[in-house]
Amino acid sequence: MDKTLAKNFNFASLLSFAIPNVIMMISLSMYIIIDGMFVSRLIGTTALSAVNMLYPAICCEMAIAIMIATGGSAIVARKMGEGKQKEAQNNLSFLIVVELLIGISIAILGNLFTSNIVSFLGASSTQAPLSITYAEIIFTFAPAFFLQTAFQTFFVTAGKPSLGLVVTILAGITNIVLDYVFMAPLNMGIAGAAAATGIGYCIPTIVGIHFFLTAKHNALYFVRPKFDSRVLLQSCTNGSSEMITNLANAATTFLFNYTLLQFYGENGVASITIILYFQYIFTALYFGYANGIAPILSYKFGNDDKMQLKCIFKNSILFLIISSIVANILMHIFLTRALTIFTIANSDVYNITLHGFNIYSLAFTIMGLGIFSSSMFTAFSDGKTSAIISFSRTFIFIIGAILILPKIFGEIGVWIAVPIAEILGFIIALFYLVMNRKKFSYI
Repeated sequence: MDKTLAKNFNFASLLSFAIPNVIMMISLSMYIIIDGMFVSRLIGTTALSAVNMLYPAICCEMAIAIMIATGGSAIVARKMGEGKQKEAQNNLSFLIVVELLIGISIAILGNLFTSNIVSFLGASSTQAPLSITYAEIIFTFAPAFFLQTAFQTFFVTAGKPSLGLVVTILAGITNIVLDYVFMAPLNMGIAGAAAATGIGYCIPTIVGIHFFLTAKHNALYFVRPKFDSRVLLQSCTNGSSEMITNLANAATTFLFNYTLLQFYGENGVASITIILYFQYIFTALYFGYANGIAPILSYKFGNDDKMQLKCIFKNSILFLIISSIVANILMHIFLTRALTIFTIANSDVYNITLHGFNIYSLAFTIMGLGIFSSSMFTAFSDGKTSAIISFSRTFIFIIGAILILPKIFGEIGVWIAVPIAEILGFIIALFYLVMNRKKFSYI
């Protein structure tokens, strides 16, 4: 692993290192989208909206899991760069145990309070029975969800991004196949969708446990963990921006669901669900790249390799610009065909989605810089700056825009909320990049 991260990276080699993680993240997004396609087509758009009503709770799970994983990964990679292998191994082992224990706690509490959670999330009387069935099964698989999230991050830190990609593809294929089997021939309905998703979580979990238990030839593997409250606190602090992003996703989805229920009923919730599926592809592209090169940034930072850090930063900005333009063009070319995967052409859901997407998608071209900037400061163990960028972009601007703009502009305010918020987030990210040029001279 040390040799992998210690080499000099140019644009091509940097992209080559990050690509497995990018593909992995996009694959995860595609599996979520395909999951939604099966639900929508085999059960109906009301079931699709019922699944989305639970999404804020899933985002809260992800917020905790990714906070510990990404924050801890930066610490582990930095210690490897400093030559502290034993500390890195102990930190990995300890943080995996923490992820497992939190997952078990959520599985228990989630099933005890499922009805209360679904009610709090605002499910209508039509959605509630479907949401409860889906939630009970998803919560049961929470331990696997937490371990999957952790291992997908630490595979990259261990210098095995391709392994993360392979297990993600296997998990996704399993999910897709079981979606069809459970919902079509077995007629399990929405319970089948949840079970297929949960079983998919188990594949990266099983592979991750096996790899880190047996890969003694690797620089990073399991040892007997020692409790270290300082490392846990540093991981939580350092990964707070990623936590904030996912908590903001929860709050954003909750507010979108509530607002669109007022304007369009369940059809509106189904429409925003489809639009958010498209957004997953863009965020997966940006997060995949940012998280993919994060161990390199942390290692070079720990090694004080300023020339490489400057080169990586410039190449990353170039990648963000090119990828955002190309992805946006492709998305608009295939939009109308893609919508018919979820709903019938010219249906109410189809027309609402098409109208909303043409406005909402303006955000996709500019969100990359905010995501990358936040991730970069996390990699530098500057959790405070990372959290400020993420918090401003998400909680303050996006949530504020959704709360305010529909009251001023009506339904058009719902669709312009995210583009306006992303523009403001872009400005904040630029501000902190400029402000930190003296501290981090390679920016």
